[in-house]
Amino acid sequence: MRLNEVEPADPLAGTQAFETFYLRHFDAMTRFVARRVTDPHAVADLTAETFLAALHSRDTYRPGRGSETGWLYGVARNVLSLQRRRSEREARAVERVVARRLLDGDDIADLTDRIDAEEPARRALSAMADLPEGERALLELVVIDQLTVAEAAQALGIRVGTARVRLHRARRTLRKVPGVTAALVTEGL
Repeated sequence: MRLNEVEPADPLAGTQAFETFYLRHFDAMTRFVARRVTDPHAVADLTAETFLAALHSRDTYRPGRGSETGWLYGVARNVLSLQRRRSEREARAVERVVARRLLDGDDIADLTDRIDAEEPARRALSAMADLPEGERALLELVVIDQLTVAEAAQALGIRVGTARVRLHRARRTLRKVPGVTAALVTEGL
């Protein structure tokens, strides 16, 4: 901003004022970010984040404490600092993942066998997803978690008789699903 230009008292009051504020500072903010970031997409994103942060924190701007330009540069510095911290966290997370042992051929074969063996259970869980919540919760507790009907009823806060009725309804529905093993619909009786 030139010395002879006067900044408005509240540059962020209202949509039109914010649009004017945005247009007035867009080039300066883009240059500010571009001096610190080399990826053009990141420059565009961070510049947009700066103005979004300014919009969300507009109530913190106090004209008596300095110019809107200085305040906006402070917002931009905070946005860049947050992005650096976010990038560092992501880099550490990637490093942890990369440092783990990769799967060899035998591991993949073992996992493939396990996945194939669980196909009937996946079909059952898929069928269970369409059950009413009470029936699904009860069936999961009895069949998957291996609770007795009485224990499952207690966990759900219902009577044992109600649990038996819900379990019967759920199993009747599951029997109609092709490929669901009998054990999945008869366990926990």
